[in-house]
Amino acid sequence: MSSIDQSGRRLPPYSEEAERGVLGSALIESTRVIELCSIKSLSADSFYVPAHRLLFEQLMGMYQRALAIDLLTVGEDLKKGGRLEQTGGYAFLEGLIDSTPTSAHAEYYIEIVQQKHLLRRIIGQAAEAIDHCYTDEDAEELLSRTEQAFFELNDKKTASSEDWKNVVYKTCGQIIDGNILDSGVPTGFADLDKELRGLHRTDMIVLAARPSMGKTSLAMNIAEHAALGRTGGKKHAVGVFSLEMSQEQLVRRMLYSKAGVPAWKDFFSEGDRTRISSAADQLGKATIIVDDSAGLDVMDLRARARRMKRIYNVDLIVIDYLQLLADKRRSREGRQQETASISNSIKAMAKELDIPVLILSQLSRAPEQGTRDGKPRLSDLRDSGAIEQDADVVLLLQRPSYYNKEQDAASGEDTLAIVDIAKHRNGPTGEVKLNFFREYTRFEDRDTRHGTDGAAE
Repeated sequence: MSSIDQSGRRLPPYSEEAERGVLGSALIESTRVIELCSIKSLSADSFYVPAHRLLFEQLMGMYQRALAIDLLTVGEDLKKGGRLEQTGGYAFLEGLIDSTPTSAHAEYYIEIVQQKHLLRRIIGQAAEAIDHCYTDEDAEELLSRTEQAFFELNDKKTASSEDWKNVVYKTCGQIIDGNILDSGVPTGFADLDKELRGLHRTDMIVLAARPSMGKTSLAMNIAEHAALGRTGGKKHAVGVFSLEMSQEQLVRRMLYSKAGVPAWKDFFSEGDRTRISSAADQLGKATIIVDDSAGLDVMDLRARARRMKRIYNVDLIVIDYLQLLADKRRSREGRQQETASISNSIKAMAKELDIPVLILSQLSRAPEQGTRDGKPRLSDLRDSGAIEQDADVVLLLQRPSYYNKEQDAASGEDTLAIVDIAKHRNGPTGEVKLNFFREYTRFEDRDTRHGTDGAAE
């Protein structure tokens, strides 16, 4: 129930009693309560009453200077700074202690203060959104920005900075124990995970290839492995934006791939049906959320991704594919500038949601020209060099047999697929070999791997 001031206006939500409880507890048991405030990310802005804000700043300042905190020392420090009367003097400080029955309930008081602060921030954000609605701003862009602002409010509510020392030792333990993959989403391909150490939070991973190379198949195989927790690993929720294929088409492809049944068979045997049913049982237990809306604007995609994160807590997002996205804000500046803006927005989304984003991209026709035999390069990324710049990892997919069918069929290399790690911001580059079974649209591990020098290892 809202409070009303003397002029009949509603007052912003706040609890003077809870604010006094936090401050009184800090005066009674300074070390424990102030450390608790730090852990809970309580700040001076969390307090509504001006005198309470000022006193909390004073307490935090004294704590950081390693000064003793009690009624006398706080009063003297406020007096030195000429701020004692602003807080209400010694009588105010004594009143805080007298009105606080016990410091044992400090965490409860802190929670109330935080809740009221969040409500005030929601009101402020809503008022700002209302003001913007009366301008000439684009409605869809305003909606996306407003949704982002509210998402960030919720994110800040739960965020707390972990102690640097703890982070150092925790990360060290992961490295020593060989559990560094626990901090990322495994691709499910052993040799690829050896090089990438999984798909890591805030990373934008670009998987690029010419048409018909199997980039959608590889991306969905990775999504399947992540969602099912291959080899007994953790299961991850995966969000998929399929701008080219419908959800039904994707599911059909994944069922055939998982079951190992050719999609174009005229007749399914009893064994085929059994394998497809088994694949359906396994995939049905996975958390894969598909959005198959066509022609999405990148701001709309980001808004939908936030909802996926909020509702399903997705650990990985797959986008198929970049060139089918649009950016209305940059559409008049040419496709190169538009693609650069889209790429930048996707990278920003990965950081905002704190998850890896795997985005597929087309390559130019350059790999098919001259004597390159389909071998792609970073410079072949279509429409903009900004994709290469924004990406943390760039994977270039090729299948040599696509260009040398007779030669590779004769040598038994017709299943060979090469994933070239052309850019890796935090690790090595090089080529990883996989098997691609075209009839099942499925990639599998291969026994040998090639390093950056092209020599087998």
